[in-house]
Amino acid sequence: MARMRVFYGNWQMECCGTPFAVGDEVAWMLVPYAEEERRENAGYGAEAEVENHAAPEQETLGRVHAVELVHQEYLVHTDPRPRELLDRARHPDTEAGGVVLLPSPYRMEQVPGAWTREPVDACPRWFGSEEPGRGPGPRRVRRTEGALVTLDVTGVRYAVAEVPGATPDEPGDRR
Repeated sequence: MARMRVFYGNWQMECCGTPFAVGDEVAWMLVPYAEEERRENAGYGAEAEVENHAAPEQETLGRVHAVELVHQEYLVHTDPRPRELLDRARHPDTEAGGVVLLPSPYRMEQVPGAWTREPVDACPRWFGSEEPGRGPGPRRVRRTEGALVTLDVTGVRYAVAEVPGATPDEPGDRR
């Protein structure tokens, strides 16, 4: 049985993923990382990443062997001008129901090499993160980027193209 490391990004899970645990059978659309991406820490040691938003031609089937949450440190710089505008927009005197669009008062910069992995039994649906805070900064915060999954690959399932007028006995052509 082949074993591979897969990165499941926090935004992929929070948008339209299904939580999973060690021992679960999964079917995921995977996109392999280019060698350069792997060297640049994109996958935190993964060979591929889960992609929920592409029309899958094939899904990789497997059993989850291990799950590690990946935490990344960021250096946060706060610009006091947008922070003051944001505070005024939240003030009770602000007209109710109005929409106020403001720039973020925060600029976050990834700290190279400042990431850690935390072994867990299951991947959560929602990932928590430290809030940047109100102080002037700069300061460090830790955010959960996603899950690094060790997957025991059991096979591949190809998508079946729907053919108009096909009956259940004639599922259509394989891609």
